[in-house]
Amino acid sequence: MMSNIATIEGVRAAEKVVREHLSPIPLIRSYRLEKELGLPPSRRVWLKDYGWTPVGSFKVMGAINWVANHLDRIGDRPIAAHSSGNFASGIAFAGNRFGKRVIIVMPDNAPQVKFDLTRSFGAEILTYDIATDHVTGLRDQMVREIVDQKRGIQASPYDDNDVIQGNGVGGLEIGEQLRRQDRAISQFVCQVSGGGLMAGHAIAIASEFPHSQIIGVEPETAADFRQSLAAGKIVRIEQPTGICDGLLSYDVGLHNWPILKRHVSSSVVVPDPDTRQAMKWLFHHHGLRTEPSGAITTAALLTGKVVPSGDADIVVVVSGRNVDNDAFAAWITL
Repeated sequence: MMSNIATIEGVRAAEKVVREHLSPIPLIRSYRLEKELGLPPSRRVWLKDYGWTPVGSFKVMGAINWVANHLDRIGDRPIAAHSSGNFASGIAFAGNRFGKRVIIVMPDNAPQVKFDLTRSFGAEILTYDIATDHVTGLRDQMVREIVDQKRGIQASPYDDNDVIQGNGVGGLEIGEQLRRQDRAISQFVCQVSGGGLMAGHAIAIASEFPHSQIIGVEPETAADFRQSLAAGKIVRIEQPTGICDGLLSYDVGLHNWPILKRHVSSSVVVPDPDTRQAMKWLFHHHGLRTEPSGAITTAALLTGKVVPSGDADIVVVVSGRNVDNDAFAAWITL
């Protein structure tokens, strides 16, 4: 186990940093999901919808905190990172706020909206063939070349304490908003990929609501964390696949694993057709045009993969909304 892991104190420090650049993200009550799940009037379901951020996903919180804590080290050197798209726009936004050059390595099949968002904040983009990357390792090689040839400073999209603690600010927001209404959480349902989103939120949720059940959700064809929990060690998937492009990391990060192992009680898997149904459901009942990675948690509830338990509220993370129009239309046509 790593001796240096993210902490609730680090999350609280990150909140001061993030708040200089972002307003709190809304926590929206889903009356329709309460009805769908057959909950009693005493229980509520809340959607933590990170589509409201300036980059359309949660990634901007960790990115801001990372840049703010590495300013001296960065200096006039470029920030280098790889990303399926949401961290790309998050670190581009953060770089723009702090006046830093950002160079991102992205898969060639990333949604156009993610390319456009990332470029809108001034970042430079290089692409690689994701279909063969598990064999060539080109993604990591390209990032190393930016570091070596352009003196870049590498930022991890998830495997870094500053990123984890920045993401955890969202968990503090959940706690603050619910406490104002004298509410508590029985179940917290959140995506797991590299683990940066869940690790940060798990630290905050476990601190604010120590009796809550923290549940991970993964695509059926990219369920490395579920396998890791069963094995008691990090399991790597060589070629994760599926429509949830934001949840296809090869494994969880070394900084994330001890936090996930400590706080996350279980992880459920969702097949792509169920995620598509949830995208359609969120669009028709809430007007939310979510990306697959954002809708997968709602799918876990709608399909009974996560069964309501306890007597307090349920919080569901909608991690992002960055999806191309044509792809979205095709996915919700069932």
